[in-house]
Amino acid sequence: MKRKSLPALSLLFLTVAIPALAQDDWSALEAMVPENPIKNAYFGETHVHTSFSLDAYIGGARLTPSDAYRFAKGQPVSVNNVQRRIGRPLDFAAVSDHAEFLGEMLSTQIPSAPGHYQEALAELRGLSDIETQRAWFVKYVISNMRSGEPEHPPFFAGLETTATAWEVYVVGAAEAHYEPGTFTSLIAFEWTSAPNAGNMHRNVIFRDNKVPDIPLSALDTTDEEELWEWMEEQEAAGSTLLAIPHNSNGSKGLMFEPIDNAGNPITREYAERRAKWEPLIEMMQIKGNSETHPGVSPNDEFANFENAESIATFSERFFRTDGFVRWAATKGLDYEQKLGANPWKLGFIGGTDNHNGTPSDVDEATYNGSHGVADGTIEQRREGEIDGWLLGPDANPGSLAGVWASKNTRSAIFDAMQSRETFATSGPRIQPRFFGGAMLQSNNDPVKLVMDGYANGVPMGGSLSALDGSPTFAVHALKDPIGANLDRVQIIKGWVDESGAPQERIINVVWSGDRMPDVNGKLPPVGNTVDPETATYSNAIGAAELFGHWTDDDFDPGQHALYYMRVIEIPTPRWTTYDAVRHGLPLLEDVAVWIQELAWTSPIWYSPEQ
Repeated sequence: MKRKSLPALSLLFLTVAIPALAQDDWSALEAMVPENPIKNAYFGETHVHTSFSLDAYIGGARLTPSDAYRFAKGQPVSVNNVQRRIGRPLDFAAVSDHAEFLGEMLSTQIPSAPGHYQEALAELRGLSDIETQRAWFVKYVISNMRSGEPEHPPFFAGLETTATAWEVYVVGAAEAHYEPGTFTSLIAFEWTSAPNAGNMHRNVIFRDNKVPDIPLSALDTTDEEELWEWMEEQEAAGSTLLAIPHNSNGSKGLMFEPIDNAGNPITREYAERRAKWEPLIEMMQIKGNSETHPGVSPNDEFANFENAESIATFSERFFRTDGFVRWAATKGLDYEQKLGANPWKLGFIGGTDNHNGTPSDVDEATYNGSHGVADGTIEQRREGEIDGWLLGPDANPGSLAGVWASKNTRSAIFDAMQSRETFATSGPRIQPRFFGGAMLQSNNDPVKLVMDGYANGVPMGGSLSALDGSPTFAVHALKDPIGANLDRVQIIKGWVDESGAPQERIINVVWSGDRMPDVNGKLPPVGNTVDPETATYSNAIGAAELFGHWTDDDFDPGQHALYYMRVIEIPTPRWTTYDAVRHGLPLLEDVAVWIQELAWTSPIWYSPEQ
């Protein structure tokens, strides 16, 4: 994409100059950043919205993409007239504003933009009470986007506004804030398809600044297969990109259908195409955890983590077995077995879907909402709802994206995503390492564990094949340096039975303290130091670091399988407890007082075929 000189109007919103750098210039700077051969854990955001998303603006968001990157870097911003600052800067971020109304948001915010002085946009800029804001949201966002045939509103001033918003404010902000080796800004957008209110959204992320002149939106097509076709066209034009689906828990069964959009059974070609363009899935966000559910995994004692049950009361988004990530990733093995390709070979990553323009604002202790006026006050968080989605107390701060990469550059971060060497956490900066192989050595030295893992096995996101004997898996987890201790590390194994039905087994690999599992392998609770009166906890229990190895004692070399690692913290106060104590209010009834935060690595897959 050619870099154009910025129009004067851009100076109103961009607080730093846009460097006119070509890809070769970034490549040269990236090459100067030293590499770590055993890789570093980098934490960031893949899903955040700013004032250039219509729904966020309606809710009161006034932070721009540039402001979002400033927040990610640790600089203060104002949210709902309150100064907000992330506790620790991020390593990377992708601002993923909705592609659907970028042009409209340019016209809304920039006086010199076409259409700025239309009566409807003057009304939009003047929205001040929550009822009027909700009416706008329902009319222009919910009713339109869920209609099956969404379209631009009457105040759209033409594709020129979309192109300018994209190049100047989305791409331009990412270019301005990229600091190879220090902070990585990834160019991105959200494609927001929601047929019949079933969530089919994808965040599209680019490896570099070779991007199209305009992004694809759900106003162009609501068909994800046409999104992949568009991505193929961008690849042919020189772009490198991928898509990350999210909120499968609210997809009404559409995210993991056994048929394509023509109604035909999934084919090998479909499976290979989807696996190429969608190597990752967002495990958890503000609107719930999509890993699994007690109704899907009744033997998983942690399946009730941040399920956001009230989603089922909005737009008939009833929870379904085929709406959860663990089920889909395991069911993918059935297709691999039958077709020779796995449509749902999904690595795991995190994101928030924050609509305040504050990337990875995930601290439970300081959480004060994520969707503008919908949850910007203590009253709204306790008694209100995030319109069209869930009740306020059911929301959570979102999850954090993690990657293992050799350095903090666009190419290294993106390549880690593409190879699925990724993980998600529910907020804390837990560092999980996970390796599998037939020749792994048992040791408790973290450096030797990693070196042995790369030399004699595969990391998270990798694949094993045609083993003669049982694979061994090495796990290592470090607590968040300023967070809670760790309770345990588990491995979740998935496979399908003869009928193709997903099966699962949960193994406690290593844990803190001197607890002993019972005959069924269930481990006693770690304990609980949470004081609900003060919203505090103590690291008097748990461990700062856990090592372990596990060999699959029920391995069938002729059966496809997957394995992923899950790390569990000791109990800590939930955001609702912190919120109540901070405001001198009683705890909410029927709302968890404490939680055990989680981290999930991408799976390691096993195939009998070479």
